[in-house]
Amino acid sequence: MSQILAVLALTAAGVGAGVLTAVAISVFPALCAMPPGRYVETHRMFGKGFHPTMPIVFNVGMFSAFALALVERDASSIPFAAGGLALLASQCVSHLGNVPINRRLAVLDPENLPEDWDDPRPRWRFLNKVRASLAVIALALIAAATVVS
Repeated sequence: MSQILAVLALTAAGVGAGVLTAVAISVFPALCAMPPGRYVETHRMFGKGFHPTMPIVFNVGMFSAFALALVERDASSIPFAAGGLALLASQCVSHLGNVPINRRLAVLDPENLPEDWDDPRPRWRFLNKVRASLAVIALALIAAATVVS
């Protein structure tokens, strides 16, 4: 059972860290180079592909890591728990920071942005870097815990 949970935790944390890192180093810089209207339209298209897949992936990794923290009664329990917490923190950044920005973008007309439109790209980029960093930390913690368990 522990081996299955470890595979789930590692796979989910790896997919989550990889996707958010790819967005940070490749996708979002391309979005930042676009004019505002095109950015709004393209951002919405990208967002459709990530939901609900990414929340499911992060939850699988988080709950698997937490289960391993409870099942393994050795030195690996702490890094498994910390990895689960890092995945939870990454999700909190997403749900409290990035998702509200995405929802505001979803109702805009890309062809007719308000004159006082406040470009959310700098804030969204910062939040994505935070959640990607947390996901990479989670992956490292879960991998380390798996090695010592």
